[in-house]
Amino acid sequence: MEVNSLASIIREQTNRALWEVKNVIDCVPGELWDKSYCDMPCWKHIYHMLFSLNMWFINPRDPSFIEPEIHEKHLNNLDVVSSKQLSKEDINTLFKEIEIKIKKYLDQLSDDELLENPPCCEYNRFTLILAQYRHLHTHLGMIMGFIIDDTGFWPRVLGLEAPFPSEPYNKYF
Repeated sequence: MEVNSLASIIREQTNRALWEVKNVIDCVPGELWDKSYCDMPCWKHIYHMLFSLNMWFINPRDPSFIEPEIHEKHLNNLDVVSSKQLSKEDINTLFKEIEIKIKKYLDQLSDDELLENPPCCEYNRFTLILAQYRHLHTHLGMIMGFIIDDTGFWPRVLGLEAPFPSEPYNKYF
């Protein structure tokens, strides 16, 4: 990792965070997918986390932002019960789309751009990225707690130093 560039550090830490998100999604067993936590199914907590990451990481005010195909009004809102149900396949497809979008964005992001505001947005890029790290890991921690409480298994995370595992690997510690 290049340590003299903020953008490269952000890229590395985002890649680690995205790996952890995917691993946690993979750790949710079928019997917990629809189980209610705080009055919402587990999958909706995951969708909320991903929807926010998709919308807020780059530019929440982008007039050309398009909601995911699977989205319907309030599907991302943890205070509103939805009639629509998402499958793990739906979530995995959405995650892959978001991962590609974010990595493409970060590949071209420079240190000079971090303190600039994206078009139509009142926040600079660095603030948006840090805010999404905070939001992402708040919800990721909750979802990990659901998994740990129900299964007794702790999903694997990378931390700062662990290498990215190669296939096959144990999803849990």
